[in-house]
Order: sequence, then structure tokens, then C-alpha cells
Amino acid sequence: MDNYRQLMAFIWAFEHGSFSAAARANDLTPSAMSKLITRLENRLGVRLVIRGARKVTLTEEGAAYLKSAKNVVAAMQEADSLAEAFPTRISGVLKIRTMPTFAQHQILPWLPEFLASYPSLSVDFELNAIYQDDFDRGVDLAIYGGILPSSSRIATRIGDSEWITCASPKYLQKYGIPSSPQDLLKHRCFHFSFSSSWNNWDFVKNDESLIIPVKPIASFSQGTFLRDLALRGEGIVRLADYHIGEDIKQGRLIPILRDFSSGITEPQYLIYANRKLQSPRIRCFIQFIQQKVKENPWKIQY
Repeated sequence: MDNYRQLMAFIWAFEHGSFSAAARANDLTPSAMSKLITRLENRLGVRLVIRGARKVTLTEEGAAYLKSAKNVVAAMQEADSLAEAFPTRISGVLKIRTMPTFAQHQILPWLPEFLASYPSLSVDFELNAIYQDDFDRGVDLAIYGGILPSSSRIATRIGDSEWITCASPKYLQKYGIPSSPQDLLKHRCFHFSFSSSWNNWDFVKNDESLIIPVKPIASFSQGTFLRDLALRGEGIVRLADYHIGEDIKQGRLIPILRDFSSGITEPQYLIYANRKLQSPRIRCFIQFIQQKVKENPWKIQY
């Protein structure tokens, strides 16, 4: 800061022609003005001004430094001018990390409208079923559900998802409809290949919580493959309603064991690094997706 004050004092002295005039115009004493320029000369190791009784004259080095000093001030003013537009300017690249199935079924249908609304903004998606805190390497926003690790990040709840055990009409016609959670142990089931609470097929029977340790005949890291297998009539899966809601509405997948549903739901969060110093590109996406979820809830009505 002192270096900047020294530079400005030098420019002011030249523009006003004397230390006293420059001091009066900038609420300083002539002595303070002189000390600032002296410190500047000492720091640079060169004499910049010839101090006259009534007029400041620049040395050859002072004239050269004046040109550079004015360029520095102009650049800073330009930077400040650009920064003043930051709170309202929506542009650049928005980097989002989320689950592939959420991106496909809950973001992709609305993405063209969002991009059309903000033509100076582009979106970069990183898709992974498992949440990781990647804000320090450039991620702006994450969307994940379940229990999040404790951190200083901000998590805004946008909805709740239910995990639904289901199969296709083709499968149920061929293999029968399970009448009890324990019947799942006799059926062809698929689940995720990584350790996750999503693999806990929970139910309630006789007022007691029950987790069925299904033995999958195949497992995958992506829910898309589980859904595709179920749609082909290959087996039973347990997937989130935001993922398979439309399949259920259209009758392509049939929920089973509803009488034994635990009623447990999983919160879905928008996660970001800072609430106060929030980029407008992040803020506009948060507002957009909150509105879209409100207009198009994924909760299934039975």
C-alpha cells in the first residue's frame, strides 16, 4: 500500500506542479508529500524530481518513471472497472461435479434452457458416483446425496430421494413377484460395485428394520448399467427415484415390496465452497436448478 501511495504522490506532484499544491489537493501536508517521494526515490535508488522553490521539475529518470507510473495506475483502474462488473456478469466456465445419473436425468433435460439463458457461460461436468471434495482444484459446485463428510463447505438441500426396489414387467412375469424381502435372496439382483449405503436394501417387517444382504449376480460402478439391465428384464435393482421415476411412470419398471418400505429418504445437496464470496455463475445455476426441481419434483406418487 505504501508503495502505491509513493507512486501516486509522485504523479500528483508532477500534475499539480509543486508539493504544496499536490498536498492541498489530496489532504496531505507538504512535508508528508515530500517524505513519500523521498521514500520512493530511496527505494528505487535514483533521483526523480528536482525540488524548486515553487515548481517540481522531473529528472530524465523521473520523466521515464512517470510514464511507467501512469501505465500502472491506468492498469489498476481498468482492473477495478472489470472487478466492479463481477457481481452481475455471468460468464466463464462453470465446473460441476455430480453423479452421472443425476446429471442425465435431472440436469440434462434443463441444460439447453440454462445455456440459452447465459450465452457467455459454458459448463464443464465431471461425473462420478462418489463424492469428493475437489473445490481446491477448480470445481465450483457439486451435487450429491446422503451423509456428507464434515467440512467447511456449504450444503444446500434441494430435495429428498427415495431408493426404490424394482424390476421390469418382463422379469416379474418370468420369475415371479417377491412377496417378502427375504425372497430377494432367491432372485437375480444387481447393485453397485463400490462400498456404499446404496447397497443396503433396507425394509421394515413386523415393525422391525431389516437389511437384506442381496448377492448380486453382477455389480457396476454406474447406476445407468443397473437400470439398463433391469429394463431388459434381467433382474431386480434398487435405484433412486430421481433416476428411474420416469420409467416407473411409464410402466417400464415396477416397484416391488412397497408394503415393506422403510420410508427412509436421502437428502440431495448443492455443495459449494463459500456462501459470501460466491461467483455469479455459481449463484445463477443454484437458483436455476432449485427452481427446476420445484417445478418438476422427482418424487413418485403411488
